[in-house]
Amino acid sequence: MTEPASAALIAVASTVIATAATAGSFVPGVDANALVGAIAGGALFVTSARDLPITRRVIYLLISAGVGYLGAPELIQHVPLKSTGIAAFLCGALAVTVTTLLIERVKTLDVNSLLSNFFNRGA
Repeated sequence: MTEPASAALIAVASTVIATAATAGSFVPGVDANALVGAIAGGALFVTSARDLPITRRVIYLLISAGVGYLGAPELIQHVPLKSTGIAAFLCGALAVTVTTLLIERVKTLDVNSLLSNFFNRGA
């Protein structure tokens, strides 16, 4: 059985996706496919992150959607994808996941050891 917060978040994400698709089709210059894909990718991450509080998940949804939308054209240039929606979905799903992983790695990084290894290697 799902927790009530997850069910509510899924309902909100579905509403946001439908609204974004509708609004995106009316605004010139907005790629509606990329917008829907980015929000769907962010929603996938947010619904899988059940251990996070709801406010943090909503913030991560917004960040994922924004990065997914902005990253889609860049990904299409480097990967053989034709759909901006799929590219935005991938960017949105991976944006916060990869970034939080990198942040955790940096927190545990021993800079002194890294610098000493770097300078001792050249000698």
